[in-house]
Amino acid sequence: MQNQFVIHPAQAVFEPQIKNAIHNFDRYDDVLGEAERNVIKIVDVDDKKYTIKSFKVPNIINQIAYRFFRKSKAERSYTYANKLLDLGIDTPFPVAYDLYMSPVLFKRSYYVSELVNCDLTYRELTTDFSIPDYDNILRAFTRFTYKLHEKGINFLDHSPGNTLIKREGKEYRFYLVDLNRMQFGKMDFDTRIKNFVKLTIHESMIKVMSNEYAKCTGEDEKMIFDLMWKYTREFQYRFYRKIRIKKRIFFWKKKYRTIPSESPI
Repeated sequence: MQNQFVIHPAQAVFEPQIKNAIHNFDRYDDVLGEAERNVIKIVDVDDKKYTIKSFKVPNIINQIAYRFFRKSKAERSYTYANKLLDLGIDTPFPVAYDLYMSPVLFKRSYYVSELVNCDLTYRELTTDFSIPDYDNILRAFTRFTYKLHEKGINFLDHSPGNTLIKREGKEYRFYLVDLNRMQFGKMDFDTRIKNFVKLTIHESMIKVMSNEYAKCTGEDEKMIFDLMWKYTREFQYRFYRKIRIKKRIFFWKKKYRTIPSESPI
């Protein structure tokens, strides 16, 4: 099995400890996030906390693709995190990535970053409208998204679980996570509005975000709201149609039996 390990120069002094933490990944019990595809665990290295994200071994087609033609999700996460920081966008500091592959197939990969202790995530804004200072947080998040767009950052996974929020006095800082799908370059207005479609199913949130985005851009608020709501509904329709199809094909799988057939909007 071949191995490719890359560590940030600022963290090079901890290379042996980081490598050891990855090697012992399965022994750690402090799980931050776990899904069908990936597992994130918290580890301590030299009295500092890090997260290690273990990516699931891809299917055979992607094993070939990642081996020869595409950069792995772990490498892209590391590369994009460094690019975001260079552009002045917060993300947990990228520490290292570690890849394992055979001569012809890609296997396991890991991405290591510093742990950010957040106060909440954007997801909580979609489920709890009683959060203190709710309106200001949502408007600050909208301005943050505008900042991404102005810097030419199209975060393709701009969805509820992928923004961490920290309170700093009366201000808020936003940290992007799950970075492996991004595009960089000038964004036209339509692309900018479509970047909001995964964030909420609630019309009330769309109204606030369209109002704040109009203030940022100087564009007509009603036009922004109409587009944002239209694209959100279209995305939800496509998403749940895809789920319905998968439920019919993979009816024996538990995860498809528990997902609603219709969009909640």
